[in-house]
Amino acid sequence: MKKLLICLLLLPVLSTAQNEDPSVFIRKIYDEALENGEAYENLRSLCKDIGARITGSAEAKMAVEWGRNLLESYEFGNVYLQEIQVPHWERGNKEAGWMISESGEISKLHIIALGGSVGTNGLIEGEVLAVNTLDELELLGKEKVENKIVFFNRPFDQKHISTFRAYGGCIDQRWDGTSLASKLNAKGVIIRSLASSSDEHPHTGSMHYEEGVEPVAGAAISTKDADLLTEWLAKGKVTVKMELDCRTFPNETSYNVIAEEKGHEDDQIITFGGHLDSWDVGEGAHDDGAGIVHCIEALRILKKLGYVPNHTLRCVLFMNEENGNWGGKQYAELSSEAKEKHLCAIESDRGGFLPIGFDIEGDIQQVGEVQAFTSEVLEEFQIFRIQPGYGGVDIGPLKQYYPEMIQIGLAVNSQEYFEYHHSEADVFESVNKRELELGAAAMAAMIYLLDQNL
Repeated sequence: MKKLLICLLLLPVLSTAQNEDPSVFIRKIYDEALENGEAYENLRSLCKDIGARITGSAEAKMAVEWGRNLLESYEFGNVYLQEIQVPHWERGNKEAGWMISESGEISKLHIIALGGSVGTNGLIEGEVLAVNTLDELELLGKEKVENKIVFFNRPFDQKHISTFRAYGGCIDQRWDGTSLASKLNAKGVIIRSLASSSDEHPHTGSMHYEEGVEPVAGAAISTKDADLLTEWLAKGKVTVKMELDCRTFPNETSYNVIAEEKGHEDDQIITFGGHLDSWDVGEGAHDDGAGIVHCIEALRILKKLGYVPNHTLRCVLFMNEENGNWGGKQYAELSSEAKEKHLCAIESDRGGFLPIGFDIEGDIQQVGEVQAFTSEVLEEFQIFRIQPGYGGVDIGPLKQYYPEMIQIGLAVNSQEYFEYHHSEADVFESVNKRELELGAAAMAAMIYLLDQNL
């Protein structure tokens, strides 16, 4: 009798939300996001009440608590923590650098350690050796590299319309450059910040060392400093002095934060999320506070509108995307061990800018299928670009265990993203309220359409 009563209570909800014209229901999603949205206030709280959230830090621990409390406040069906191990690296108190021209001019550098770098153990000094590629450095060999400060100076290719493509075209110098320079006995490394604009903000990001290599310190300098250094090098020798106080501590326990609403038809899962961690400069507003609140808000809106999902909708606040992706890897591994059925996954990790579409990672048939039931209905809401592309770092490991699943990434107007990315400029004030709310609505609309059609 009790089960019958529950079913009868659900019938009005199912008959309206489930059978409603998709355009009408998505209009309700957008109305809720734009008139009663909570994404902007949630982002303010994450940025201002918690702050930057590098894994292993006190702020990252508080972010987990913040996320769980917020999800529980919305009374989602199931809220829980998923334990993971994360790295703990700190940049320390001292980051300083100067460049000195052959004629004796001195300019203080806007400098920031790369994530995972070792310290310098005091002030180091070396003549600058500028290169544009890793291959160029390797060809020079130890004889010419030894005791030099290697300067990787490859800028963004401004011809790319998508700044993410420009970023991809120069990220190898940040990830691999310091390790290669270490093998060639360089004294240290500086790189031109991976940024699209010319300003004084240095941009950090992950790097790594190969095993068995005696590591040297790696740092990024601002694009303005890189331009000035290039000018000085054209006139003669330049020396750089720098000091970094980085250190790595033992791994620590942290958590992915998860909320879900169970499906009434089956136990197949639609995962959607972003990463709760950020770098330790700025406030992690665009990267990826915006993605976090997009996903929380999407689930809140669907619940507020009385939507009962066909499949299980699972919102995941991943930990440790920035320097290891251990949260994404652990989530995928535990999902496989539990023999869960994963239908698709969606990620928001490209900032809180104006949404323009979605990138679909799948085979030709899957891409066509998603385009067929999303493109026309989303055009009314100015979501025009539904095309093949990349899903996201956090959800990527799921493909190892569920190769047939569809993965989707929210696409935004990317022109300003790399002005803020991984820098002190990535603060709450840099996010536009309306664009953030439109991103949350777009996520909710896509989740709804996938749940209805897959």
